Amino acid sequence: MNLLGKRYLFFAFSAALIIPGLVIIALFGLPLSIDFLGGSLVELEFDAQKSPPFIEVQTLYEQIGINDAQIQTSEDQGREIYVIKSSLLDQENYASLVSQLKSEFDDSLIERRYNTVGPSISESVTKRALLAIIIASLAVILYITYAFRGVAHAFRYGICAVIAMVHDILIVISLGAIGSRLFGWQMDSLYLTALLTVIGFSTQDKIVVFDRIRENAPILRKVSFEKLVNHSIIQSLQRSINTQLMTVEFLLLALALFGGDTLREMCIILLVGLLSGTYSSIFIAAPILVVWENQEWKTWFRKPQITNP
Repeated sequence: MNLLGKRYLFFAFSAALIIPGLVIIALFGLPLSIDFLGGSLVELEFDAQKSPPFIEVQTLYEQIGINDAQIQTSEDQGREIYVIKSSLLDQENYASLVSQLKSEFDDSLIERRYNTVGPSISESVTKRALLAIIIASLAVILYITYAFRGVAHAFRYGICAVIAMVHDILIVISLGAIGSRLFGWQMDSLYLTALLTVIGFSTQDKIVVFDRIRENAPILRKVSFEKLVNHSIIQSLQRSINTQLMTVEFLLLALALFGGDTLREMCIILLVGLLSGTYSSIFIAAPILVVWENQEWKTWFRKPQITNP
């Protein structure tokens, strides 16, 4: 199989997945939750027979001047659980809201959680998330450059791994943006956890593919670099796919289908993000390495030569 012969097709496919999400972000902004913007999170538990209609809870929020309430519901052993995120809800309004819900619907209502995140805390979370990604990227470059010492242009392997990691981050962000328009998803702390997990898995998988290239380099010295990389990809292809499906994807799919509303969004993000990590290891990171090694960009803008008959 000549997988690398179709590398620009793979690049185009990735662009087709990423660009729609980036367009949505450009038009509507990132769908950030209170974890990053500041606000309140309320978790209430009702008897399933007495739980209020979705629209009634939203109306109660609107009556106290909060029009951005995001409501998720799930059922557990005859109890209906409401998770409500909104802009900042003070203690007085929260007490009034609970009192009204008890009097109108269920006097046995259980207050499971009430959290408030201030703007300073949310700003700190955002900065630390960005810092974690930057540190992870630098660590990957340094580690791979050191581990591949003795290999020609060892630093390129690390930089290509980071480029492919950024590809995976963009896939996850694009998915979150599309999900925000279709299903009302928001980027919260669970989303960040899924994103950092994808980064870790993505990096590990790329090292496996690159290590195969390094092992084959002394054996296949007489073939071109492109054929060396293509052969190494094919050798690691079965292992990458089997490991991915058997150890991660089936479990995440089961959780996404049967794990309830609270886990579903995170599981879907992890499912797609880890698939992207495997895909980018084979079809993005290694092909970029070949493009760099061959310096193919020099031919992209070269004018075709016209020979006289």
